[in-house]
Amino acid sequence: MEIRVIKNPIFLSDVVKLAQAQFGDMIKAAVDVQREVLAIGGELHADEESLLLEDGSQQEHLWGINIYPEKPPEDRIEFDSMINVRPSQNNRSRGVENPEIQTRILHIVKKMILPQSL
Repeated sequence: MEIRVIKNPIFLSDVVKLAQAQFGDMIKAAVDVQREVLAIGGELHADEESLLLEDGSQQEHLWGINIYPEKPPEDRIEFDSMINVRPSQNNRSRGVENPEIQTRILHIVKKMILPQSL
């Protein structure tokens, strides 16, 4: 599956289709919390991270998440990725330990993935 860098909003229905074509109910994403863009569709979060780095992102601003597009909004995002393990940034787990970064990620996902088509 092709990895897509999302710089302009897309519809949740499109994310559902992408998820179904890959993992079924989930799609992996890497989010740049500085540039407010995300990449979706990689087999690994590291694939999306690599594409965003090529696109001008800086590694310290990239975080991996899983999106479950058919779940309710409050359960849609899972902060779990190997790219999140960064002791140098005081993040020692696969999760996103900083609540401020979690909030930024949620804001970006909400801004870039619109609930329904017009």
